[in-house]
Amino acid sequence: MEFKIIPSHQIGSILSLVKKMAKDSVSDTVLLQRLQEMTTQNYECVGVYNHHQLIGVAGLWFCTRHYSGRSVEVDHVCIEEAFRNQGLGSQLMAWIENYVREKGYETIELNTYVENILSHKFYQKEGYKKLGFHFLKSL
Repeated sequence: MEFKIIPSHQIGSILSLVKKMAKDSVSDTVLLQRLQEMTTQNYECVGVYNHHQLIGVAGLWFCTRHYSGRSVEVDHVCIEEAFRNQGLGSQLMAWIENYVREKGYETIELNTYVENILSHKFYQKEGYKKLGFHFLKSL
């Protein structure tokens, strides 16, 4: 497996994976526009490749927060179903941890859906602690 940052001009390559996890039905056109805009806003995306085939992704939002310092928020983590339960999630999170540490970041944060109990167990096993709830209000 190979882990690497996807160049911003290739961000459309993650569309099918991100679409699989989307809670709302967003058109491919809108989703692609959003992904392209994200690349201009302190966002990077790491890809997981198996023989040059993209089988996993994780978004990385870089910022500074008053309570956690220089922080990276991990977003839309997805591994193709056929490749799950093989340790790739742990390998991906370790790669991210090393990558952001080398860039001088102090903390990693993430959100996960309330009903996704398996992800809660996974992230706790990886050393993450539950701090609160994430709220969203559509305008």
